[in-house]
Amino acid sequence: MATSNRPDRFREECGVFGIYDHEHAARLTFLGLYALQHRGQESAGIVSSDGRQMSYVRGMGYVSDIFDEECFARLPGRMAIGHVRYSTAGEVSLREAQPFLVDYHSGQMALCHNGNFPNAQAVRSELEKEGSIFQSTSDTEIVLHLMARVQATDVVEALVQAVGRMEGAYSILFATPEIMVAARDPRGFRPLSIGVLNGSYVVASESCAFDLIGACFLRDILPGEVVVFSADGMKSLRPFAPQPIKQCIFEHVYFSRPDSVVFGQPVSLSRQMLGRFLARNAPADADVIVPVPDSGVAAAIGYSLESGIPFCFGLVRNHYVGRTFIEPKASIRHFRVKVKLNPVRQLLEGKRVVLVDDSIVRGTTSQEIVQMVRAAGAAEVLFRVSCPPTISPCYYGVDTPNREELIAYRLSIDQIRDFIGADSLGYLSRDALLEACADPGDQHFCTSCYTGEYPTPIGPESRFRCRVPTEMAGINLK
Repeated sequence: MATSNRPDRFREECGVFGIYDHEHAARLTFLGLYALQHRGQESAGIVSSDGRQMSYVRGMGYVSDIFDEECFARLPGRMAIGHVRYSTAGEVSLREAQPFLVDYHSGQMALCHNGNFPNAQAVRSELEKEGSIFQSTSDTEIVLHLMARVQATDVVEALVQAVGRMEGAYSILFATPEIMVAARDPRGFRPLSIGVLNGSYVVASESCAFDLIGACFLRDILPGEVVVFSADGMKSLRPFAPQPIKQCIFEHVYFSRPDSVVFGQPVSLSRQMLGRFLARNAPADADVIVPVPDSGVAAAIGYSLESGIPFCFGLVRNHYVGRTFIEPKASIRHFRVKVKLNPVRQLLEGKRVVLVDDSIVRGTTSQEIVQMVRAAGAAEVLFRVSCPPTISPCYYGVDTPNREELIAYRLSIDQIRDFIGADSLGYLSRDALLEACADPGDQHFCTSCYTGEYPTPIGPESRFRCRVPTEMAGINLK
């Protein structure tokens, strides 16, 4: 199998934030995106409205690198929506950055979303045959083209009709100069919540964004719900036929910040319970529990509490590496992990070490970490994973490798153990995963990445990469 240059890890999807009727809308949106930075580091953007005209600032990189005082001066008004992006469909460039702001026959509208549409390429091809010219490769743009074409009495109905054509996952923020709209797909794959700040409504992918700006959590937007924020207040619509709830389990395993409440449960509690159940599923005779930072910390604490084995930070993470570490020569590729993690020899030497991580994707990073811990003098390295083996890619807004690149699809657990060089390897069972996340009956979570069974039709077009013209007809994408 060819070696991929893509990171040996699931990548965050995207994050959205919006606020309606606040004098510092753009600045608070900046802070909200700052809190959601973990969900996407490729690009970020904000669209604001003064009630008549909409303005935008978008850029590549971290939120803090894009926005400054000059930007806020270009973002007037009491309403704003914002987005942080990691591409799960489309290219990596400024033209892919969201929110998209467009001029069309009825005025201006802006849109950003967290999720992915498995049927995007089929709908896109149909629109192209009818004359649409796309400016980006993002599946989000398809929704805008559909909205510009449908026969609807208002923009909210147009949005409902447009997303009704799409299959898959979406948590959407939409705005015109006068209103803000939040929508969540009928299966509820991705989180989206409402908060209140001094009478102003706030919407965010995670509740940690409310904490930063001092907003109070009000409630989750329900699967299949469309919420309209206007001068008349907040209005809830339920225009879609009910579907079985399939919330992404990996939000609790890895993606969401541990200080967030997602799908009604504190993420920190879920992860600690993952560790406790992992200690029962895969016990170890060891001297110390060591997390792979930062994602393995909460589960390692739970493992330690359940097993009684002491916890320590035997690996220290360098938080200043940035988004990409450049490896100029193949002969020094081994620095890829070492530049990010460093072992504490004094805590590991001569010890039987349980390493706890949230997942194993391709296995190459786990292999390097095991080698690093052994080189620091560990007597044994016992690897534990706080989720089941990942055997299938995600098509609902998570950037995952192809099936053939997933080590658990190709190898048995014993073969994976040998590949990464551990003395033993243990995974959390799927039943324990669901129980830890407060869903023992398997009623509300999508676990496709562990089962290969998807709740929506998945076609060959579900993950597309293509080049498109920069010109656009029928709709002016800014």
